[in-house]
Amino acid sequence: MDTIQSVALAAGLAWGSGLRLYAVLFAAGLLGRLGYLELPQTLQVLEHPWVIGASGAMLLVEFLADKIPVVDPFWDAVHSFIRIPAGAILAALALGNYDPTIGVVAAILGGTLTASVHAAKAGGRALINVSPEPFSNIVASFGEEAVLIAGLYAAFAHPAVFLVLLLLFLTLLVWLLPRLWRGVRKLAVSG
Repeated sequence: MDTIQSVALAAGLAWGSGLRLYAVLFAAGLLGRLGYLELPQTLQVLEHPWVIGASGAMLLVEFLADKIPVVDPFWDAVHSFIRIPAGAILAALALGNYDPTIGVVAAILGGTLTASVHAAKAGGRALINVSPEPFSNIVASFGEEAVLIAGLYAAFAHPAVFLVLLLLFLTLLVWLLPRLWRGVRKLAVSG
């Protein structure tokens, strides 16, 4: 695996973990197991049938929980403590064959990326969930899943393209996050 592929894998796993951790674990493990994705030795544990089964079961739970407006904010709140460390660990392990210093840097940057994506997702969903109808939440959930699939495909198959798109996404995120949190704060004060 060359450097661009390794960095894209680390960034893709961290980015995707901010949206759907269990989908990322399941997809990486299954694609690795089937030979479609070359995982570094440090991540090959994701290919174990038990890991694929556990992440697949949690993927199903997350898929359903994410569609229910009353459950979704609690799921996101709990997963603030799960997604972020998991994204950091996945990023570090994706670059684990390198110098340990690079692994620590990958963990720091990966955790930050996961936290940023998770904050944007949770903040956007908090604003969407105040709508009395459930359809906007369901549409947003399916939209996130489509973006995740496209992003992971790009990270795995077209790493340079993914890294450029990630840079554009991060630029948008720097602009968007303060606006999202102002909206959430207004909801909290008025509600």
